[in-house]
Order: sequence, then structure tokens, then C-alpha cells
Amino acid sequence: MGKNKVTLRNLEMSDKYRLAELMNNKKIWDNLRDRLPFPYTVSDAEFFINLTQNDVSMENFAIEYNKEFCGVIGLTLQNDVYRKSAEIGYWVGEPYWGKGIATKAVGIITKYGFENFDLVRIYSGVFENNVGSMKVMEKNGYKKEAVFKKAIIKNDEILDEHRYSILKEDFKPD
Repeated sequence: MGKNKVTLRNLEMSDKYRLAELMNNKKIWDNLRDRLPFPYTVSDAEFFINLTQNDVSMENFAIEYNKEFCGVIGLTLQNDVYRKSAEIGYWVGEPYWGKGIATKAVGIITKYGFENFDLVRIYSGVFENNVGSMKVMEKNGYKKEAVFKKAIIKNDEILDEHRYSILKEDFKPD
């Protein structure tokens, strides 16, 4: 990848302005759960950063591209009968789209998840119109398990959810 280096690091309060600036984008919000506010403010960013520092069931990281904050990626560790699974979620700011950043970040956090937690599988639900995320999953060895018909409502539109997963035994780190 040469100088175009993708790394993950802990979120810091100093990220709040850039986080709010990048996340306050309807094109990003359209592919995320409604629990994320829109418009997205600096106080929303502060709340999220504090949450990531205090919630042990979430492992969230800043994505950096050439040492610039450009997005967020995380694992939500599941519990009860799902305790061997984690859900992956991520977004990359629009100025950074098309550079392979999400693909690299998903590979890094997948490796992190399998090496640091007692996980058997990592999965993600992708909205039907988010073809870019489907490609990111597939490039990292995630397989489409199912399409949940009409499982999501976003912007008053009923959408299918494409469920992708990877098993620890099938993961091939770079």
C-alpha cells in the first residue's frame, strides 16, 4: 500500500470535531442505524467517544489513513447464547471513499477480534443499497449467509438486510 497506510487506534476526545464533521453526512447516515443521530453534532461526538471509553461490550476504534482520522470501526460483543459472536460496524468519511480504507480496516479489526476475544464468528448486516459495504465484506472473506427480506426500515423505506459473516476457522489474515 506504500504511503497510503490504514491504522486503527483508540478514539480520543481530540477527534470530536473531525468525527462530527465527517459523520454529519446524510450519505453515511443512510447506511447506519437510526440510533446514530442526524444531524451529528460535536456534543454527539463527545457522547460517543465517552461511551466507547466506558462500554466493555464495544470495541470501537478511530480509522486513520496516512495519520488522518477518517472514520470509525468497531465490534459489538454479543452475549447470552450469542456470546461467541461479535457484530462489526464501520463508516468512512466521504472524502476518503474509494481508497480501499474500509477494506483494510475490516481486515485489521477482524484479525483483532479473533486474536483478542473468544469468538467463533464475526458478522455484519448490510442494507440492500450499500453495495460498497458488501464488496468490503467479500474482499475480507466474509460470506453472505442470508438476505433478510424487508427486515430494515430506513428513511421510511423498507429494505432487505444482507447478512455477512466469517468464521474464525475460515479467516486468513494477511
